[in-house]
Amino acid sequence: MNIASRMAQIEPFHVMELMARAQTLEAEGKSIIHLEVGEPDFATADPILEAARAFLAGGHVHYTAALGLAPLREAVSGFYHARYGIEVSPERIVITAGASGALLLALGVLVNPGDEWLQPDPGYPCNRHFVRLLEGKAVPLPVDAASNFQPDAAQLESAWTSRTRGLMLASPANPTGTLIAPDVMDALADVVAKKSGSLLVDEIYHGLTYDIDATTALATRDDVFVINSFSKYFGMTGWRLGWLVAPQRYIKEIEKLAQNIYIAPSTLAQHAALAAFKPETIAILESRRQEFAARRDILVPGLRALGFQIAAESRGAFYVYANSQKLADDSFRFAGQLLTEAGVAATPGLDFGSNAPEQHMRFAYTVAQPQIEEALDRIAAYLALRNS
Repeated sequence: MNIASRMAQIEPFHVMELMARAQTLEAEGKSIIHLEVGEPDFATADPILEAARAFLAGGHVHYTAALGLAPLREAVSGFYHARYGIEVSPERIVITAGASGALLLALGVLVNPGDEWLQPDPGYPCNRHFVRLLEGKAVPLPVDAASNFQPDAAQLESAWTSRTRGLMLASPANPTGTLIAPDVMDALADVVAKKSGSLLVDEIYHGLTYDIDATTALATRDDVFVINSFSKYFGMTGWRLGWLVAPQRYIKEIEKLAQNIYIAPSTLAQHAALAAFKPETIAILESRRQEFAARRDILVPGLRALGFQIAAESRGAFYVYANSQKLADDSFRFAGQLLTEAGVAATPGLDFGSNAPEQHMRFAYTVAQPQIEEALDRIAAYLALRNS
């Protein structure tokens, strides 16, 4: 039995190995503080749960249209108007099986075999793996703290070749938590348009920004693909629901692809998500945003005091991407040591690309403030013992 050759270039999440070790240690009775998981620790907001219960009580849980419930597409459109002051037609909004489903649909209608797609490195690993799955080639754009871990127009111009077909961006980004300023986004979009390419922007961490409001790429452009999610800001990770905004001319092709890949998004999740935009839900989510900010404000100075370098501070999402070079020459090995010796799980840079991954670690502030403080104390104690 043969395995497709593409699978050799699609890597697993290396952090899963770390998580498996953490689970084993926990089963043995060791206390582990999880700073490796990119998932909010809050329960689904009550108005969303109530909407789900009310729908289930009716007993009619059937397929919806492949593009999603019309009322939910309209609600997303209304959210863009309320939050960003822009008009996005419900007809351009596709409700998807998670943001991953949105990413697959967008790339499915854009990527031909051999096409090259530029994407920042470090970046979310699924981006390059989905391009490879569709027989394209992901080409890294090395970015670092000096550029706020985001590319600029000059770098994009230099990297674009005759084989390049598009650019993938994320703002706020995983693993760095950095944002792209509106003028920089516009300049990048201008380059892509001049090259007759496609621009895909991941905005799944919109809503989770601190000291700054994120601006959607849709505010000034209609010719972009934008991905968003009910997982992060809305706290519905396990419901597996997202959305895609695409130029109108692509919607029929996207609908055809959705019909074939997953038929329709979860009906229960869609009816639950109708309550995600209620004022009482938004009030809950905004209070949680404030809590994330407070956690960040403990973690960032705490890591710096331990010797981690954080030159590009997280302004969004719930991650800190820290340079660990002064503490260890191999972040993967160091992550293993922190897990077994300090009981703290963090994600090594290996998962996020080939741009100095051994020098970086991602810490997620998705646990309560006392746990973050305890994690910092544990790391400090381990380093003191190691260096004694």
